Amino acid sequence: MVVKSELADTELIDQVRSGSTRAYQTLVERHQDYVYTISYRIMGNREDAEEVSQDVFVKAYNGLKNFQGHAKFTSWIYRIAMNTAISYRRKKKIPLETIEDYKQFDQGEISNMVDYQRLEQRKFLQIALNSMLPDDVSVLTLFYFKELSLEEMSEITGIGVNTLKVKLFRARKRLSTALNRILKNEVNSLI
Repeated sequence: MVVKSELADTELIDQVRSGSTRAYQTLVERHQDYVYTISYRIMGNREDAEEVSQDVFVKAYNGLKNFQGHAKFTSWIYRIAMNTAISYRRKKKIPLETIEDYKQFDQGEISNMVDYQRLEQRKFLQIALNSMLPDDVSVLTLFYFKELSLEEMSEITGIGVNTLKVKLFRARKRLSTALNRILKNEVNSLI
């Protein structure tokens, strides 16, 4: 059986159900960046996000026999990713700040003040996200980082659009509060 990367997810799923591991590898390659992004935003560090991502694809593989195709595969796998990351984060006490993810920028790579400011913004945003509830992080991640519509988010999460609007509004307020607290502490430490 030849697996072509142009095949639709549903066709690949049919091939996986027929025993093709190559078809599943194609599905993983197609969706691994999205799964990792969701995992990273919820977990806050690379190592945990990689572990969660692997767990997501194992769960998805084991659950494919139950996938009925009522929703898109992407919605199904993203829901698994969110639930797995949220569950993992609840079980594990995540430190509020992980500097390791910012080691990729050494002094030679920060060529100008704009790069440095972006690095600082990402650092403070991640610190704020790490201090928030996983449900808030997942809603913010889907809306801002994955740029999904409320309807797409509803399909993924199983939460109604109106409820998502309220959750998104509240998550934004909590993110603003967290960022203000972090930045205030940062300014106070400099003074």
